[in-house]
This record gives sequence, structure tokens and C-alpha cells, in this order.
Amino acid sequence: MDGPLPALDTSARPDGTGPNDLPPALTDTRPPLPEVSLPDLGRPDTSPLDLPSLDVAGTDTTTADSGIPIPTGMKLVWSDEFNVDGAPNPANWKFEQGFTRNEEAQWYQADNATVKGGLLIIEARKERKANPNYVAGSSDWKTNRQYAEYTSSSLLTSGLQAWQFGRFEMRARIPTQAGMWPAWWTLGVAGEWPSNGEIDIMEFYQGKILANVACGTATRWTAKWDSATKALTSFLDTDWANKFHVWRMDWNTTQIDLYVDDVLLNTTKLADMLNADGTSPFRQKHYMLVNLALGGVNGGDPTKATFPARYEVDYLRVFQTL
Repeated sequence: MDGPLPALDTSARPDGTGPNDLPPALTDTRPPLPEVSLPDLGRPDTSPLDLPSLDVAGTDTTTADSGIPIPTGMKLVWSDEFNVDGAPNPANWKFEQGFTRNEEAQWYQADNATVKGGLLIIEARKERKANPNYVAGSSDWKTNRQYAEYTSSSLLTSGLQAWQFGRFEMRARIPTQAGMWPAWWTLGVAGEWPSNGEIDIMEFYQGKILANVACGTATRWTAKWDSATKALTSFLDTDWANKFHVWRMDWNTTQIDLYVDDVLLNTTKLADMLNADGTSPFRQKHYMLVNLALGGVNGGDPTKATFPARYEVDYLRVFQTL
């Protein structure tokens, strides 16, 4: 996700929307993405994982009082298990509002996110929403649309929860119809995009999943990307899109590893992803975003999709070394 958010400090954004806001609509400038060859993911690989840089002594797990499995040598520092029906926990989540980025088709609003039956459900709906910021004849895509034809939700922990280093996990079932653009990603708490750093732990559009890391360049709002992609058709499981899967990031002082179902998709060395001034955007805390976008510069045409469409999250967890 290329990454305006709820009212925050406006000191650092070029458009006056706050230093933790996402940038104005940008053209996707990432290079062609390499294909990743993966084995059958119909059944997750349960072989031991070697994570010496996280100081994890093996991968045997203990169980916390909450019943959450804890990787050996680590502790649970935050989670949302979505076990209380109703609105998402306001101690963890804020919401984006309106048109936000990438010329996407949806109007973001809190109404499309709910917790029910142990799941966070983000629902994309085909419904007309009047744009209160409409200006006839405007050249700005956020104001020249009189209506949005779709609604959805984007949740973020900015200003509430943020972390530096650790293991991040999400178990979710994502919508994969044409036009869907679900994501789970992080942004650095300080600096404007992309010099604050972006990590796309899970991103999907147009038939493929992506695992991306981005930092700044000498050109404002132009990112350097380290990206990998995997076509859904290459999974040896015709029912893959109907199942829940586990996405994971292992982030330490030297690298970021991105996985799906315990299979490594992308490894990024922090030393290779420095801003133009030599600073690392991955040596600061990041907050997370969970959103379901539609259309826009990457999402594809949603007009033939069946609505409502659901992005279902079972849990989100963050572990750190002891």
C-alpha cells in the first residue's frame, strides 16, 4: 500500500494532514516484481524455523495464560483477538475517513468494520455515498467525485499502539475477487512517506499476493521498493482463497522477513533500505494498518465483484524477545 488519516499533528505532512498521515495519491512507481516459487500451501509447513537474529532458542512454544502460543524466547507484547462483539476496541484502533490514496473507489468509514464471532470483519459494500468535499470542476480526485459508489473501512493503530522489532502475526481470510485490494501493513511513526518506512506484510490485488518493504529516495514521495509477488494460481490448492492463512513478519536489527503460512516470501536487509540521508526508517517504531480498498491505481475493476465482500481477521499479535 502506498502510503490522510484522522486528525493528527500537522507539522510534517506536505498536505497539512499530520506526520503520520499517508501521502496524497501517488502513482505506483515500484519496479516489476520477481516471482517467488513456493511449495503447496494447502497445509502450512510446520517444520522448525531458525531465527537466531531474534534470539529465539528454537521454535517450541509455551502457552500464555490467555491461551496464545508464545514462541520460545519471546513474550507477547500486544494482541487483538477480536473476542468481544461490537465496534473494534478504541484503545487499539482509529479509522480513516473518506477518500485517502491511490485514486481508490471506496469511501472509508467506521461503519464497515465490526467484531463478531471472534473475527474482525471489514466489509466492502456497493452503496452510494455523497462526497461532502465535492467541488465541481476540481482537478483533485478526492474532490471532483460527487459520490463514492463503494464504502469500506481502514483501521490503524497510529497514536495508540506502535512497536519496534519483533514477530508480527495475522490470521485472516482475504477477499480475492477482481477489484479487491486488502492489506495489512506498517508505517513508521516519524517522518513523511516514504522516508518513514513502509512494510506490506500482506497485500493482495489482481490475482497476486505481495510482500514489500519501502524507504525514501532523494525525490520526495518516491519510494525505493524491495518487493516480491506470488500469483494465487501458482498455489497448488484450488481452495486457497476460501481458507484462513497466517501472515508473519520477523523484524530485527538487521533484516525483515515476510512469510505466509511459514513460507518465506521476501527477505530485506535493513542496510540495503536506507533513506537518501543515510537514515534507516526501520530503526523506529511502526504502527499498523488493516484495510480493504477497491479499484484505484492497482486494485483493478470492482464492477463485476459480488458485494458485500469481507476481509476477516481472526487475530493480530506482536511478540518481542525476552
